[in-house]
Amino acid sequence: MAPVTLRNVKKSYGNAHVIHGVDLDIAEGEFVVLVGPSGCGKSTLLRMIAGLEPITSGEIEIGDRVVNDLEPKDRDIAMVFQNYALYPHMTVEKNMGFSLEHRGASKAEIAERVNWAADILGLKALLQRRPGQLSGGQRQRVAMGRAIVRNPQVFLFDEPLSNLDAKLRVVMRGEIKGLHQRLKTTTVYVTHDQVEAMTMADKIVVMNAGKVEQTGAPLELFDRPANLFVAGFIGSPAMNFIPGRIEGGAFRDQAGNELAVPTGVAVSEGQQAIFGVRPEHFDIVETGGLAAVVTLVEPMGSDTQITAKVGEMEIIALFHERVRANPGDAVRLMPRVGETHLFDAGSGARLG
Repeated sequence: MAPVTLRNVKKSYGNAHVIHGVDLDIAEGEFVVLVGPSGCGKSTLLRMIAGLEPITSGEIEIGDRVVNDLEPKDRDIAMVFQNYALYPHMTVEKNMGFSLEHRGASKAEIAERVNWAADILGLKALLQRRPGQLSGGQRQRVAMGRAIVRNPQVFLFDEPLSNLDAKLRVVMRGEIKGLHQRLKTTTVYVTHDQVEAMTMADKIVVMNAGKVEQTGAPLELFDRPANLFVAGFIGSPAMNFIPGRIEGGAFRDQAGNELAVPTGVAVSEGQQAIFGVRPEHFDIVETGGLAAVVTLVEPMGSDTQITAKVGEMEIIALFHERVRANPGDAVRLMPRVGETHLFDAGSGARLG
């Protein structure tokens, strides 16, 4: 295990700047997830930590060493790729032990490490098969096994579950988290899936256009997003954003509905703002709140998701119960006190 530190790390391709001065501290044994939309720079940042991509400026430390000029093989890291990157002509056993063999480890040591990893990952019965005889989930386990046999200081995962179906992704998510809890190796994990980030991470780093928007524990980002981007990216379904202004100390939307300003938020008369409320933080009430017309009802067993129009704007409400509603019904949706957010309309920054 080792801490990883990034100091003002930048990356440019000619005049195209793709990483804009990232500072990041990853503690020893921590599971950190880099998350953001496609093209935000998260995989580039991971590849720079791995040494697969040179940095333009700044410093990367692994443990007590600055590794800017070290080759990947000298950084004491192991990387698991999206496409598994297994040798098709080799057995599972050979794939898992290849890096150790390449480093000159003895046959006895290789066998011991491979059997140890195979036991952890449930691969003992598959050691003599080749990758073409395995399912996607089994191939991913082999790729993980190849990484852990090396006993590196840092694991790097680059969207390892994106090629798996939805059900298998859930299973593998749990297996990777369980593996981390068992080995306690410092882990940096890249994904575009915010559900993966929320369920796996000790700390989430939300990236956008080559910059870090916010860093924090999953619930910290969920409960107190720093800006509109983080608020809209973290949480599923996404947070509803309602534009409006401050009138008489309250928030008034463009349809004339009045909502209470979140407690402790300082506002000024006439201020343009965006009111944020997550779909699961609505109640149906008789008076007040948002006057809405139901356009779609989606029963999901124990939950009901409703899409509704508030003036010309569409919002989503999610209820953890069965709700009797039909398209065309008029309802009033009240955001729960203490569960709302207010953002500056100009900068997008959180108010309060």
